[in-house]
Amino acid sequence: MQDQVKVGVYLCHCGENIARVVDVGRVREETSKLPYVHVARDYVYMCSDPGQKLILDDIKELGVNRVVVASCSPKMHEPTFQKVLSSAGLNPYLLEMANIREHCSWPHENEPELATAKAIALVRAAVSKAALLIPLETTKLEVTKAALVIGGGIAGIRAALDIADAGFKVYLVERNPSIGGRMAQLDKTFPTLDCSQCILTPLMVDVSRHPNIELLTYSEVEDVEGGPGTFRVKIRKKARYIDEDKCTGCETCITKCPWKTDSEFEEGLGKRKAIYLPFPQAVPKIPVIDPEVCAYFKTGKCRACEKFCGAKAIDFEQQDQINEVEVGNVVVATGYGLYDVAKYIPEYGLGKCRNVLTGMHLERMASATGPTGGKIVRPSDGKQPESIAIILCVGSRDQKHLEYCCEIGCIAGLKHAYYVTSQIPDVMVYICYTDIRAYGKGYEEFYRRMRMQGHVNFIHGKPSEIHEDEDSSLYFNVFDLNTDKLLEVKTDLVVLETGIIPDPTSDELCKKLKIVTGPDEFFLELHPKLRPVETPMDGVFICGTAQGPKDIPSTVTQAGAAASKAIGSMARGFIESSPYVASVNESLCSGCRMCEGLCNYNAISMVERDSKVVATVDAARCKGCGVCAAACPAGCISITGWTDEQIIAMVTSILV
Repeated sequence: MQDQVKVGVYLCHCGENIARVVDVGRVREETSKLPYVHVARDYVYMCSDPGQKLILDDIKELGVNRVVVASCSPKMHEPTFQKVLSSAGLNPYLLEMANIREHCSWPHENEPELATAKAIALVRAAVSKAALLIPLETTKLEVTKAALVIGGGIAGIRAALDIADAGFKVYLVERNPSIGGRMAQLDKTFPTLDCSQCILTPLMVDVSRHPNIELLTYSEVEDVEGGPGTFRVKIRKKARYIDEDKCTGCETCITKCPWKTDSEFEEGLGKRKAIYLPFPQAVPKIPVIDPEVCAYFKTGKCRACEKFCGAKAIDFEQQDQINEVEVGNVVVATGYGLYDVAKYIPEYGLGKCRNVLTGMHLERMASATGPTGGKIVRPSDGKQPESIAIILCVGSRDQKHLEYCCEIGCIAGLKHAYYVTSQIPDVMVYICYTDIRAYGKGYEEFYRRMRMQGHVNFIHGKPSEIHEDEDSSLYFNVFDLNTDKLLEVKTDLVVLETGIIPDPTSDELCKKLKIVTGPDEFFLELHPKLRPVETPMDGVFICGTAQGPKDIPSTVTQAGAAASKAIGSMARGFIESSPYVASVNESLCSGCRMCEGLCNYNAISMVERDSKVVATVDAARCKGCGVCAAACPAGCISITGWTDEQIIAMVTSILV
């Protein structure tokens, strides 16, 4: 076969990204001397139309039948060049890429000789492997025309509606009693200060009434089996102790219940009953009984809700239900949590000083349906504050806590300053900031608007420990970088704009869906630029703050992108699996099961062949990671496209 191999090598300058450091001409000259190399070329942008045409013409006119592209990461443009091979009539997997940008010019920008030598070695290795490439074929997997959306915040709502409007069945799973998520807690949204509920609640109602959406609230994903195209999902629908078919949503049961506890929706500022709706606009409008608070579950007495329910909807014997659904795609929209400032930054007094609040506390205060009826007051005495300090980046952009920017804290702090100044005319507001990051559309204008407020003072500095006076007033020191002065700030109320973290369920969901998180523990996308809503598991998409910190407009945009990906595969009716999968030489397999236990994708199982137990691979689930091949003591597993022979050839060529 190798006598017939004609390798074409194509070196990209990547503008100056590569050529500024790597001597591309020298790499081309050295490459042209290698065995099997039929032609070697370089071009300023190989991924451009003229660059692609060079490859296309050489395949058609010079008989090139193996292609090596030395450029940027294969994650960026491997599909681009595979399409070039296909359009020229060549198998798309007769392509090998050498990454001479991320591996050469970028890490060795001050070492051009080293970068060039390394590029030559990497291209030599790629040519050695290319000579051993054989045509590969993908497998078409049928896609079930239904989708699962996990998370009922604004991202999940938008994704579910988009998919359902395209004519496909959607199962929307939300672990709380109502959909709405964090956005439902907000009073207004920046920078236009629209009423959050006015935007959100019509969409919540649309979800509940859409004929293609099955709404599963107070539910969680229990288990996921199957693979791309056909996921079999078990969903635990927790007992509400309410017969949903009988309940009319009259709320008499809530009115008559005598037992109260802190409300999660109100961030602990208000109370809720043992039987409750999270908030007045909840969807569905069906209460839930909290057995941790309900007197009947604790003592066997009371049952007041049951006595007064005219619809006879109370059911204390109700049990959790397990629903099983089959879907072709999964959209993860699990949202975010708030950094535990009380635990990790105790010097700011949250949880100890009654007048230290978070931004979400202030949102609930400012809401007309909140615990204070929309009035911003001091929790310690119920009086309007005469001064308020708003501290930005609490936990964010801090190597001791969260290294990343929360992206919403600065503009949220400005919005909260607006809440205060519009309600309390003579109030004095101090905003302590690291940097003001007002990057979104209309955000800079909103920032300028707040700077023009006569009662809003900006202090460029991070406060020290917050102290409390006998009358529950607060004070702290802060060094203002703008004036080079140490200031003592005395205030009636402190609002902490806390960092945001992944939803606490993320780790468990990762294991169930076989996807991964990044260093920040948010779900990791396949590529931040080209595939920002896709994951390593085909058919599983991520969006909103499940993928990383972002504001509402970006969340909605990304939810639409995830929905469009799901719609595309269902409309097409199939997905193509990667040909880079594990294969087992059954004659060598001893059935030791080591590979089965190590496979993160549950792609390996044991079967009986001729009275012998051997491993077999489900190509639809396999991601070609190579763990099984590396661990197999008998050496009977290999990865298609990455055989031992090919890898050894690459290593040997580098060591020459």
